[in-house]
Amino acid sequence: MIEQLKVEGFLKLAVTCPVFDVRSPGEFAHAHFPGAYSLPLFSDEERKVVGTAYKQQSREDAIKIGLDYYGVKMRGMVEEVEGIVADWKKQNRSSIQDGKVTILVHCWRGGMRSAGVAWLLDLYGFRVCTLKGGYKAFRTWVLAQFELPYRFNILGGYTGSGKTEILEQLGKAGKVSVDLEDLAQHKGSAFGGLGKVQPGQEMFENLLALALHKAASGLNDGEGIWLEDESQRIGPVNLPGALWKTMQASPVFFLDIPFEQRLDFIVAGYGKHKKEELVNAIIRIQKRLGSNDTKQAVNFLLEDNHRECFGVLLRYYDKFYTRSLENKPGNEKYLHRLPVPKVDAAENCKLLLDWLATIQL
Repeated sequence: MIEQLKVEGFLKLAVTCPVFDVRSPGEFAHAHFPGAYSLPLFSDEERKVVGTAYKQQSREDAIKIGLDYYGVKMRGMVEEVEGIVADWKKQNRSSIQDGKVTILVHCWRGGMRSAGVAWLLDLYGFRVCTLKGGYKAFRTWVLAQFELPYRFNILGGYTGSGKTEILEQLGKAGKVSVDLEDLAQHKGSAFGGLGKVQPGQEMFENLLALALHKAASGLNDGEGIWLEDESQRIGPVNLPGALWKTMQASPVFFLDIPFEQRLDFIVAGYGKHKKEELVNAIIRIQKRLGSNDTKQAVNFLLEDNHRECFGVLLRYYDKFYTRSLENKPGNEKYLHRLPVPKVDAAENCKLLLDWLATIQL
């Protein structure tokens, strides 16, 4: 028997059950449920043909055309699901009930596409659950997550402070955090996307909503979710407006680390990239950096003087970040500074937690 689940129930099972998205490849590529497998009932062109028939002819004609496409794919779809489920069994990830592996299926609105594939997989012997309202209902849930009144702790610090690494250490110390830059696959600066492929805005929102949901469910009473202090824009994606407002009204714990220490950290991290990539990144910010500093930074780089090159850039980013702190609403109320001597994630995490235990917010 096929069970239809609301979003919350679907999310709960998705932790231990494979999710199959039966929308077209183009729909899936645009954005999808994180971790889902693409199992398209129709190709992009087939979907277009069926949709046109539905609008211009009749529902019945559209179904018949769809069956022509679907019939020849049935065995292949079953075998593809079978292979994925077998892999999940090896990893002990699958939920088994009454001897059957549970799989989750959804389409765009929870209509005929997911119903057709669910029928086939149920017939074959899987325990099948579908998402009521489909991916559209999931997107409604996603957008609602950004309106929630989260309690955030914002980890601040100038560029090169090793904030991402401190977030990792906070996790090891039992604190709850969400790495926004990891979700965006971008470090936030002009150099932040080097060597990475960034998600689109909708996919970023899907990843972010699930990460926040997981983080909020793992909080102890009185604690907040740790986030790195970010601009609203992280590379090609934007933090949702409502979530950004909540972040702006959250306390910032600013680790003040000397310039030279941070410069060492930056050179070690970014100096390994190809010279051409670094030059292109500098050129992208030349309007804000200014012609003189741009020319200086590029010349230093061409001379293989990474330290002087990144010194020019780091001074620019320090000024930019200082302005953002000064313009933060309620700056005096929300900003808490902790001077630390060097970039050391483990040590600075300990200093931060010890300091938090002594101050009154």
